[in-house]
Amino acid sequence: MENYKMYINGEWISGKKENSIKVYNPATGELIAYVPNGGEKETKEAITAAYEALPRWADLPANVRSNYLKKVYQLMIERQEEIAQLMTFEQGKPLKEALGEVFYAAGFVDWYAEEAKRIYGETIPAWSPNKRILAIKQPVGVVAAITPWNFPAAMITRKIAPALAAGCTVVLKPASQTPLTAIKLCQLFEEAGIPKGVVNLVTGSAQVIGNTIMEDKRVRKVTFTGSTEVGKKLMEQSAKTVKNISLELGGHAPLIVFEDANLDKAVEEALASKLRNCGQTCIASNRFYVQESIKEEFIGKLKNRLKDFIVGDGMKEGVLIGPVIDKNSYDKIQQHIKDAIEQGAKLEFGGKSYHNGISQQGGYFVEPTLLSNVRKGMTVAKEETFGPVLPVISFKTEEEAIEMANDTDYGLAAYFFTESLSRSIRVAEKLEFGIIGVNDGRTSTPQAPFGGYKESGIGREGGHFGIEGFLEIKHISIEL
Repeated sequence: MENYKMYINGEWISGKKENSIKVYNPATGELIAYVPNGGEKETKEAITAAYEALPRWADLPANVRSNYLKKVYQLMIERQEEIAQLMTFEQGKPLKEALGEVFYAAGFVDWYAEEAKRIYGETIPAWSPNKRILAIKQPVGVVAAITPWNFPAAMITRKIAPALAAGCTVVLKPASQTPLTAIKLCQLFEEAGIPKGVVNLVTGSAQVIGNTIMEDKRVRKVTFTGSTEVGKKLMEQSAKTVKNISLELGGHAPLIVFEDANLDKAVEEALASKLRNCGQTCIASNRFYVQESIKEEFIGKLKNRLKDFIVGDGMKEGVLIGPVIDKNSYDKIQQHIKDAIEQGAKLEFGGKSYHNGISQQGGYFVEPTLLSNVRKGMTVAKEETFGPVLPVISFKTEEEAIEMANDTDYGLAAYFFTESLSRSIRVAEKLEFGIIGVNDGRTSTPQAPFGGYKESGIGREGGHFGIEGFLEIKHISIEL
C-alpha cells in the first residue's frame, strides 16, 4: 500500500492521510492505496499553473512539442508491464487486456506527436488587390480533462495528447476509483521533461473539482468522458463562461446479425465487442438483433464459445472476465437479468453472479449471460447494462432491424454483420450512430474519429479530427 500524490506545477503534492481517498482492488476488495482528496484550493492552484505555463508551451515550435510526446510514448512502451499491472490492480480487467490498453493509449501519444506538426492554416483570396486574408489555428487555452474508470490510461491519452500537441496546457481529473494509472502517466510526463505547469493532476471529489473547473474563466475547454447525466450538467455549467466542450457520453449499441452473415465471424466479433472489460465499455454491444431464420444457430454458436470465458481475478492466468467495478454495477446487472427473465426471456447460458465475501469494497463477479426471447419493453433492451449480458431479440426484415436499432436516445456505436456489399453500404448509411462496425466488433483505433450522435456526445476524439477541438481559428485581414 502506498500514499500517492497530486501533481501541480511540476511538484508532487500530498494531502492529509485522514482525508484521503481509499483505492480498492475490485477483484478482492483489498485496500491498495491512498490518494489525496483535493478540493477547490488544489484545483485553482492547478488551473493557475496551467494558465501561467500556457504562453511558453504554446510558443514552442511544433516539432519540439512533438518530441516531448515521442518521449512519453517511448516511456509508456518501456513501462508497459508496470502500467498494465497497476491498471489491473485498481480497475480489475485481465492483465492481457490491460496490456492491450497500454498499447492503445500509447498509440494516441504517438499519433498526436505527428499531428502536432500538421496544424495548417490557409491563405484565402481577397476581393481587393490590396488585401491579404489569412486563417491560422491557435491553441484554445487551458484544458480540463475529466476521465472515467473503465479505461484509466486510454481515456487520458486520448484527451491529453491532442491537447498538448495543439499547444494547450492541461488539468486532469481522473476517476476516484482508478487514479493510480493517471498518477503513473503523470510521472512519465514529468520524466519526459515536459515543463512545469503544462500537465497537472488533481484527485478528489468530482463535484467539488468539477464545479471549480466550470466556474473558472481561465479554463477554456472541458473534455469529458462519462455518463450522459453528468455530461448534460457540464453543458449547463459551461454556458456561464461559454466554454468549448467535448463530451463522450453513454451508449446503447445495437448489434445486428443478418441471415447472410458469416456466423462464425459474427460470433467472434460479437464476443469481442461485448465482453471486453467485462462489458464495461460505452461502445459494448448492448442489444443483439438476430434475423429469425438464423437465430437458433447463432445462439447455439454463442453458447459454445461462452464456455471458454473464465471469470475471476484479472491477475490470474487464463482469466478472460474480471470483476465488475463495484456493488452498484453488480446490483444493476443483476436487476437487468432478473427483469428480463421475469418478463419471459429465456436464460440460455450463465446468469450466475457472486460476491467473494472478502470485502464489501470489491469481489463482485458476473458470469457472461445469454438471454433469448428478449422483447423491446424489457429493461435490458431499453437501458445500457454495462456488464456481460447478451440479450437476443429477433427480427424479420432489414427495415425492422434498422428501425429497432435507431429507436434510442443514444447514438455512439452500432455493429452489423452481412456478406452483401450493397447491404453493408445501405445499412451503414441508415444507422444513426457515430461509429459503425461492419463485420467488425473491434472498431477503436487512435487514427479514426470516436464520438456519437444524439445524447451520446459532442465532438470527436482520435485521428486528425481529434485535434480540432483544441484549436481556435483566427482570421487575419491585412491591408497593404
